Amino acid sequence: MKKLLAVFALFISTQVLVAAPANDTKGKNEKTELTEAQKEQLAEIEARIDEIKAMDFSTMSKEEIKDVRMELKEMKKEAKRAGGGVYISVGAIIIILLILILVT
Repeated sequence: MKKLLAVFALFISTQVLVAAPANDTKGKNEKTELTEAQKEQLAEIEARIDEIKAMDFSTMSKEEIKDVRMELKEMKKEAKRAGGGVYISVGAIIIILLILILVT
């Protein structure tokens, strides 16, 4: 029980230390430039989203609605892949390390 409390206290203390925003020159306000292919792909995705918004879902079957929902999720994943990298929080890294320690 004491180990659990110590780990929990360590976890909370690291979260408090990391909670302050860093003052770096590259802020989240900076946007990366898209290539022409990415711009075309983004325009296609926006056009398809507009088509989906115009659809009448009351006349569709559950399977058709599910297909449309899956298509939207895939487009969202594709847009995220084109836009950025992978971000892992400090808390997630600590949890992963704790799990690895407990497993071994």
